[in-house]
Amino acid sequence: MTQTLKLLPPDLWFNQLFATKSAQRGGVVRRAVRDVERVMGRAQFEAMIKERGFQAIENGEQYIVLCNQRPVRLIR
Repeated sequence: MTQTLKLLPPDLWFNQLFATKSAQRGGVVRRAVRDVERVMGRAQFEAMIKERGFQAIENGEQYIVLCNQRPVRLIR
């Protein structure tokens, strides 16, 4: 049996992402790359991140979105 998944419109999905407590406090949120691709596509997601002045990291199958404009230091 197959299930049909009803997706939110891209703008509503994106707004819900940034309505989370973590995002509102300038924290970090993460989303699966496959979900981003399915809902809005990488290019639109990345453009909306930049529009807000935020930064994102793609690692493996996750996007990690830094919901602030503070500098990032990569630790290896």
